Amino acid sequence: MDFAAFREQFPVSREFTFLNHAATAATPQPVVEAVAGFLAECAARGSLDYGRWLARLAKVRRQAAELIGASAEEIAFVPNTSAGLATVAEGLRWRPGEAVLVAVPDFPANVYPWQHLVRKGVTVRFVERRPGGRISPADVAKALVPGARLLAVSSVDYVTGFAADLPALGEYCREQGLLLCVDAIQSLGVLPLNVKRCGIHLLAAGGHKWLLGPMGSGLLYVDYNIADLVEPPLVGWKSMVDEENFDLHYELKRDAGKFEPGTLNLPGIFGLGAALDLLQSVGVDNIRQRVLSLNDRFAEGLRERSMEVVSPRGETERSGILSFRPPGDALGCYRFLAERRIVVSPRGGMIRLSPHFWNDECDVNAFFNGLDALGATAGKAD
Repeated sequence: MDFAAFREQFPVSREFTFLNHAATAATPQPVVEAVAGFLAECAARGSLDYGRWLARLAKVRRQAAELIGASAEEIAFVPNTSAGLATVAEGLRWRPGEAVLVAVPDFPANVYPWQHLVRKGVTVRFVERRPGGRISPADVAKALVPGARLLAVSSVDYVTGFAADLPALGEYCREQGLLLCVDAIQSLGVLPLNVKRCGIHLLAAGGHKWLLGPMGSGLLYVDYNIADLVEPPLVGWKSMVDEENFDLHYELKRDAGKFEPGTLNLPGIFGLGAALDLLQSVGVDNIRQRVLSLNDRFAEGLRERSMEVVSPRGETERSGILSFRPPGDALGCYRFLAERRIVVSPRGGMIRLSPHFWNDECDVNAFFNGLDALGATAGKAD
């Protein structure tokens, strides 16, 4: 596959070595054009194209569903991961004494919505990750308590890049009668995922990382078989059956559409649709292979420089994230690289690399040139 041709669609590549898709991805040109094109339509024609917008919206919903192996009726558009997870946390009918199991440490978006349930009498039990961010059904079993109802876990640990064995966790949840809720923002767009095969009941992901979409666009998946268990915390005109009928008729939709209370962020969603078009043209399997190959190159170079790679390297544990311990202070390393237009993230005393399919060997070389320059500077200081 000619990845060089795709690189031309990422303007950031002209001035930066961008290795930070696990934070906020650099927007590809097709996404820019989709958002700008929609706003241009609004500027020129107002809402005259509303019918076409609805058809385009339905297409993006189908694309999102196809990405995760779901049906379109199981997808709701949300502003971000936090909104999706909070919708689930607040929408489930909790009873005092019930418990939720939460993998930690994790990004706060997948912790705080569950801790907020303590006010309802819900117990929050932490499932402690092992070194490297690892978590398994055995770890969940240690935290299991009577009344446990749901396991909340990220598909990929945002610091170490550990990719959870979701089918194994899904099977454990099935055996224990638990709902499985997944924060998938660090895997969608770079790792293949099928929610049905994994036994996932609920999933949320913002679109601005590996999916390459705009900020403020995201998706929420609710398995149709358990949709009745989740009430929409917010209800509006679009939550209703026959939403375009403005005569008052309170009848909630039965599918994920009930979680969309009002007018959606159409520029963001259409931008996300353009990003999904791009990802589909490459293929998620190809993307995974490409990104892991790039991370192999980074890991090799880091080992040659005697730097510790913290991210798990087992074939089933790997993701698009590669974290390592830099020489000296991680924040200082981040700033040094940033001054040289090399974009990475400092996380947990480490440097996190997160290349995408369009990155290439030039980016690898530029990164190591910067890292070596840091080492030379430190050597002179000594």
